[in-house]
Amino acid sequence: MPQDVSKAPDRIERMFDAIAGRYDLLNHLLSAGIDRRWRRRAIRALALTGRDVVVDVCTGTGDLAIAAVRATPGAARVVGIDFSSAMLRVGRDKLRAARLDSRVALVRGDATRIPIGDAAVDAVTIAFGIRNVNDVMKACREVARVLRPGGRVAILEFAVPEVPVIGPAYLWYLHRVLPRIGRAVSGSNEAYGYLSASIDAFAKPAELVKTLRQSGFVNVSTVRLTMGSVCLYVARKA
Repeated sequence: MPQDVSKAPDRIERMFDAIAGRYDLLNHLLSAGIDRRWRRRAIRALALTGRDVVVDVCTGTGDLAIAAVRATPGAARVVGIDFSSAMLRVGRDKLRAARLDSRVALVRGDATRIPIGDAAVDAVTIAFGIRNVNDVMKACREVARVLRPGGRVAILEFAVPEVPVIGPAYLWYLHRVLPRIGRAVSGSNEAYGYLSASIDAFAKPAELVKTLRQSGFVNVSTVRLTMGSVCLYVARKA
């Protein structure tokens, strides 16, 4: 039976609330720890100055927000936004433990209705969350709205490798191995089946590039990472 890839907000919230306690462990386990490197690469692409205000949309437990303030130079201030209350609770515990809660604020909110004023921030990041948004165009336009002119966005998202042999092997891992590990560690039958199906169903890189351009971004670039399994999209608000 095909996996349900519905992105209804209440469904996405429920799934992420259910796995919040094991989310970080599974991210590191399923990526063999490479997820940390992907986040650092995304922050470097923003060319931060040390004075920047950054919004991290779909922040989850705040890993990318934390990477932004720890970078050299890093963000002066980060606001992380997510609509999973359980994920935000885990993130706030991490921030307190790292003594970063004075520089990173986590706020409950929706990617299609970002609770930030117009042209208020220097950069926006999204890591592995854009494919979970019900209306990608609306979210991209919201990102453009909150960015100052010339502000940059960096988006990390999974993709299916296009390299022969690598692509089929990745799809086998995605559909056969990843859901089983996810279910065993998280206890959620739904979330990691959805994860693999949503990666398969998400827009091809060229489609997301087109959406970004239609949302008011220029200089849109795409870099494939780790044999093409992840794409880093970087763009500038016109």
